[in-house]
Amino acid sequence: MRESSRQIFVLVASFALLAALPWIAGAVGRPDLVTLGSQACVMAIAAASLDLLMGRTGLPSFGHAAWLGLGAYTVGILAFHARDLGPPWDQWAVQAWAVWPLAVLVPAALAAVIGALCLRTSGISFIMITLAFAQMFFFLFVALKTYGGDDGLTLRRRSTIPGIAPRDDVAFFYVCLAALVLVLLLLRRVAASRFGTVLDGIRQNERRMMAIGLSPFPYKLAAFVLSAGIAGLAGALHVNLFRFASPDLLHWTMSGELMVMVVLGGLGSLWGAMFGAAAMVVLHAVLAQWTEHWQIVLGPILVAVVLLARRGLWGALGGK
Repeated sequence: MRESSRQIFVLVASFALLAALPWIAGAVGRPDLVTLGSQACVMAIAAASLDLLMGRTGLPSFGHAAWLGLGAYTVGILAFHARDLGPPWDQWAVQAWAVWPLAVLVPAALAAVIGALCLRTSGISFIMITLAFAQMFFFLFVALKTYGGDDGLTLRRRSTIPGIAPRDDVAFFYVCLAALVLVLLLLRRVAASRFGTVLDGIRQNERRMMAIGLSPFPYKLAAFVLSAGIAGLAGALHVNLFRFASPDLLHWTMSGELMVMVVLGGLGSLWGAMFGAAAMVVLHAVLAQWTEHWQIVLGPILVAVVLLARRGLWGALGGK
């Protein structure tokens, strides 16, 4: 997957802009732009994880938000019980190095079990069964009144990161940016590997892959688990960013929003997921300031982008 010179320029300019965002926000007197940038990075991670399934493997999961929400609630629940655990577990439960890996492992472990069932179906059946499992998790957390029910769970403070003050929004922005870069590099390495080549083959013609002696199921399950783990990381960052975990993170509408980000950026293009997520976050923030009915304006904009740039925003830059 080679990028054109124009794409490379846009990538370099985009990351340079992100790196300079805190200084730009301070110069224009808009500190809220730092939080907006952090949100864009978090949603870009979630969208990139879904693109691994949709764009790389050809699995349109409509329950991907479940992994985002489970990652967030893993961090939130551990922090909620921190005071009850006693030393040294009370300190361990709020340490990023300890709880963030769990926010990755919990969704990944559940995805291994659920994926083993879901991946025995395909097409509309796969879409519906992933949606059903996600809604089960959604209603589970709505029913758990201990953790706020449908009111959500508040995080007292962000996870402790050595050398970073919990309330330092600028430092946390760079944590989110660093996580985004690492995830994109990982997924790029996956795409260039033999594993990624097999996933491409499964997307294009699964029967042909079986005919040459490859069993698609283990590869699809591995992609399903990997994408869930990355989405769990996005959930851990999300709950730390807003210090709040809501059942809405697990709702099917969030899955739909992630799918829109992937399609908007360019299905199957790693960098496109990042641009699609950033575009959605920025459009939401800008339009919501103009009118409470911002969805009415957003809809035609998305339709226009899909019609005029059939390969998404990344494709409009000359990508594949």
